[in-house]
Amino acid sequence: MRFNNSIDKLSKNIMAKTITFNELRKIKDQLPSGSMRQIAEKLDMNEETVRNYFGGRNFDKGQSVGIHFEQGPDGGIVTIDDTTILDLARKMINY
Repeated sequence: MRFNNSIDKLSKNIMAKTITFNELRKIKDQLPSGSMRQIAEKLDMNEETVRNYFGGRNFDKGQSVGIHFEQGPDGGIVTIDDTTILDLARKMINY
């Protein structure tokens, strides 16, 4: 049930955004140590799900949450269905 609660929390902030994969990784790389855990706790979701949002591939422990990757220049294009995790990450780095 924990995953469903996470989806409910995420769906409150539906606003699709398109960025490059390299932009997404740059944001992830600027996050302070422990940020993935903090975001996961704040949204009541598995930490691996947050890591998957930033390009991780551990679907045994984490879920996929509204993010789609497409091959292309600059690492490819990332379409984010829900920006909640991205918004929290940006706040953490004052982006």
